[in-house]
Amino acid sequence: MHKIYAQLPDNSILILNEEESKHLCKVMRKNVGDKVLILDGKGKKAKAEITLAHSKKAEVTILDVQTIEKRSSVHLTIAIAPTKNLNRIEYFIEKATEIGIDALKPVLCHQSERKVLKIDRLEKIAIAAMKQSGQVFLPHITELTSVMEFIKTNPNGLIAYCPDHLTNPQLLNEVKNREAITILIGPEGDFTQEEVNFALENGYKTVSLGDSILRTETAGVYATTLISTLD
Repeated sequence: MHKIYAQLPDNSILILNEEESKHLCKVMRKNVGDKVLILDGKGKKAKAEITLAHSKKAEVTILDVQTIEKRSSVHLTIAIAPTKNLNRIEYFIEKATEIGIDALKPVLCHQSERKVLKIDRLEKIAIAAMKQSGQVFLPHITELTSVMEFIKTNPNGLIAYCPDHLTNPQLLNEVKNREAITILIGPEGDFTQEEVNFALENGYKTVSLGDSILRTETAGVYATTLISTLD
């Protein structure tokens, strides 16, 4: 069933925006009487029937609404340094949304090679991934912020940092019995010692994501996948 991202109306009639209308009627060639699935990104999904197939202003009638209270028993936030190659961070956004995540927080580190992000583009990628996968929750994506500021306002998380001379606990050993998890993942050049120390001073614990040296976006996908197994 074709999926549409839209906020549900108070009544049973929903008029789609031009972008969704064009995709529905011109690209997917849906017609009056066809059924679609509406996702609002906040836990609601609704079956609907097309009552007006117009490429600029399509209209559907809501038939049934289902509400899911929360995405998972564990609220997952991943704060991640954007990669120099934009495609890689976009890949992470897509895959994390498909797997299931609550919040994505881009952070700017001292050794970050990408210092500018277009959040509206990342949101579009997340919406497309939500629709493709059938997730009913759209992750909250924030503007790029300094890692120090993020740590200060979001203490007591986990930082994916494992220097050669230390053996850190595996991620899953540190997340048991937590209702909310924040995982901090650094840039290609890794965190500076100052950033690690500041995180530790603010209640963060260092964790390992395994023996392999992972790319930034791979580490993000891996961490998201591991946490998804807790349900």
